[in-house]
Parts: sequence; structure tokens; C-alpha cells
Amino acid sequence: MRIAFLTPEYPHQKTGSSGGIGTSIKNLATGLLAEGCAVRVLVYAQKEEGIFFDNGICIQQIKNVKFKGLSWYLTRKKLENIINTLHDNKEIDVVEAPDWTGITSFISPKKCPVVMRLHGSDTYFCHLDQRRVKWVNRFHEKRALKHADGLLSVSQFTADLTNAVFGLDKKFTVIPNSIAIDAFSSDDSNTRNKHTILYFGSLIRKKGLLELPFIFNAVVAKNPQAQLLLIGKDVPDIISGNASTWEMMQGLFTAEAKANVRYLGSVPYENIKKHIDEATVCVFPTFAEALPVSWIEAMAIQKPIVASNIGWATEVIDDGLNGFLVHPTNHELYAGTIVKVLENESLQKELGIQARKKVTQKFNIALIAQQSLVFYRKVCHL
Repeated sequence: MRIAFLTPEYPHQKTGSSGGIGTSIKNLATGLLAEGCAVRVLVYAQKEEGIFFDNGICIQQIKNVKFKGLSWYLTRKKLENIINTLHDNKEIDVVEAPDWTGITSFISPKKCPVVMRLHGSDTYFCHLDQRRVKWVNRFHEKRALKHADGLLSVSQFTADLTNAVFGLDKKFTVIPNSIAIDAFSSDDSNTRNKHTILYFGSLIRKKGLLELPFIFNAVVAKNPQAQLLLIGKDVPDIISGNASTWEMMQGLFTAEAKANVRYLGSVPYENIKKHIDEATVCVFPTFAEALPVSWIEAMAIQKPIVASNIGWATEVIDDGLNGFLVHPTNHELYAGTIVKVLENESLQKELGIQARKKVTQKFNIALIAQQSLVFYRKVCHL
């Protein structure tokens, strides 16, 4: 089967920066290749037009159309024409797009089915953040959902909340994100840093980064040896207007806690595994996700996790079995849970074993590729 992904991001040096959507697409594309499929990724909003291959995946770079007042429409029509041509030439059978800002709202290919996969729309995240959404984003996202030929979601929570915020009653097939298990196995040659707490991901309010200083303050009060390592892009704060979330965080640490904090900024994706492996515990005190790949990556490396207990979390972690779930605003309980893990090596080991087992059984790239392929064939009536 021939599958295309339409996306604003893909993790490759030629296509620019990428977040969770790009990573999840690359993981799934790799799995589909292993199933004998042909995969093309249509990356729009690029600086130049071009085609190249990334380990067998065909990457097509597409420039947006620039025309005052009509760029949004003309770009969609350009993408529609590209999809029609690829389908007519029998280069693709189906195209999948994410829900973010509803890129497919005015894309109606003649014969090629369009599948939308929920990774979390702007409307969805604004609801979780308790912020107002731009009306234009909500309009396009809702229209894209209503006109899609097939609907997927990475979590049941995201599917249910999406229906609620848009006032819809759509049926979604839930297929979670995935990772290549073998690429995220623990490396016994790495030196473990005792008492090291790792957060990796964007430094942004919605991921609980303004709660993390208070949590770590309480951790250091209980365990002065604890170290906090932060890795990820520093993001402006949309609510306060501050240009740096990291700058906001620094003022929230106690002097004792701040002395034990290191921020590395963004690091190459291929280096993340080493930092996860060397840490004692990973923390994700987030308020807004769909189904985070970062959690799955840490679990695959047999790393204990203390994460948020909101919504999607129970679809990833079984509290007390393969990780712990605590609300980000319950600073003392969150800190106490981290300290319990830091000070108990046997608990660390057992949580890690069970975490990898969960990833192998539920988030294995081969399994998710097979489930997706069944869905695509059904949409295409094959």
C-alpha cells in the first residue's frame, strides 16, 4: 500500500525543527516501510521545493503560496493538486494529516481518501490550558474533522474531549503513538547518576514547567543531593508574554534548589537516549498532551516516571505498576513520590521492567503500523 502523510514538521535537518507530531509520523512511517508499504511525507511551509529520501521514506518539501489575504486558501489548493497528481499517478492510495490548525479543511482530493489523526488540535490544547482559541483555527479544525474520510486518535481521552469541544459526535479509531523499541533499550555501559531527575521536552507552561520549580524545591528539602536536569527548547509564555519560560522558572526555585539545577537547552534528538539512560527518574508534570512520545521513550529505556495524572495519562501508565501519576499542582505529593523513587533502587528496577513491558505490548512500532494499515485499507475499501 502507498501512504502519504501531510504535515508541517518532520525530524530532519533539511526540513527544520520538529515536535511530537513529526516524531510520531517518522516512527509510523518506519513501521509501515517494514510492512512493505511505500511512504511519502508531504512537508508544507518549507523554504524550498524538493524531494529527498530518509532511510527509504520519500520526503517532499512544499513551499506555501504567498498572496496577501489568500495564502491559507491557495496553499491548501496547491496541496490538493499535489495529492490529486500523486493519486492519479498511483504513487499514493491515502493521505493522513494531523488535526493541528485543520490543514485539510479546504483540501478535497477527487478520489484520494483523507484520514485525520488527532494529536491534539489548537482548540483542544487551548481548552486544557483554559485559554481562548483563535476563531480561524477552530473553524478550520472543525471543518477538517467533519469532512475527513477516516478519523483516528492517539488516545481515547483526546477523541472524547475533541468531540466535546467541537460539539461533535464522531467515531474515532484509537491507535496510539509508537516507538522503535530496540532503539530505546537501556545501555548497561552508561554510568547512572544517582539522585538525578530528568525532564526533557519544551520548556512551556502547558507542560507544567512553572510547577516543576515548586516540586523540586520540596524534593531538595527532603533530599539535598537531588539534581534536576532540564533538556528542551525554551518557549515564550503565551499568557504572561514573557519571552522565556526558563527565565520565569529561575525565579521560582529556592536558592538551595537552584544550585542543583542544570539546563542544557535543546540537544540533538539522537543524544536524548543517553541522558534518559543516565538519569534516575524522569518527570513530566504536564497539563496538556494527547499521548506523549517522550513518556514512551523513557519507559522503553526502563526509566521510572512520575507524570501528570490528567486525562490521557492512564492510557500510558498504570499508577504504581510501571510509573506514578500525580497532579502537577500537588507539589508535596509529587515531590514525595519522586523522593520515594530516588531512594529505592529495587523500586526503580521493578518500575523500569514493568514500564518496558508495557511499551513492548502496547506501543511497539510494528504493532501500531499493522493496526494503522488495517485502518487505511478499510478507508480505501481494499
